[in-house]
Amino acid sequence: MHTEIEAKLKVPSIKEVQRKLSACGARFVAEQRHKDSYFDDSDMVLTSTDRCMRIRRQLVGGREDVILTYKGPKEKDKFKRRRELELEVKDSVSAEEFFSVLGYEKVLSFEKKRQVYHLGDCEIALDEVPLLGDFVEIEGPSAEKIVNVQKVLGLSDVPHITQSYADMIREKLCQLGKMHARGKEAKREKPATHKKNISRSKSRGKRK
Repeated sequence: MHTEIEAKLKVPSIKEVQRKLSACGARFVAEQRHKDSYFDDSDMVLTSTDRCMRIRRQLVGGREDVILTYKGPKEKDKFKRRRELELEVKDSVSAEEFFSVLGYEKVLSFEKKRQVYHLGDCEIALDEVPLLGDFVEIEGPSAEKIVNVQKVLGLSDVPHITQSYADMIREKLCQLGKMHARGKEAKREKPATHKKNISRSKSRGKRK
């Protein structure tokens, strides 16, 4: 298990960042598509304690890798720091069945597009995330090296975001009324007018 250190930055568009990466000689690695599924128990214990378990289906060209990830609570820091453990598994179906046996169910799923670059000792991810927009993630061995990459890309003044994409999407879905605050999918309520009509017809029947 290692400690992930990264800067997550919201940008208007990834196109300008792409241009700067090309200009400074960053190496393009791959274009990926992520299908991420997050799991928790019925009490949402992992979510409420700032932990997560995720199954990622990572598609690059015609190849698909399935990666199981556990992330611990985030440390109090300007940078996003948390303990992380990753394990590549054979297929996502077996992994979901394994989680189910342990009492964990799927509570959130979404897809995103990612372009990966390397610059020095850092990995830069350009992400297009549904409902949220465009982001740059810079992961490196130390805060100093990440800061240097931010400067090169002209992103020194951009505020750091310590929330995960899962947390931000969950909040967005809550705002849209598609998910309860605890992370459960919202159920559609029956229109109140039906109940009023029923009660009125009953009262009329009694008057007769």
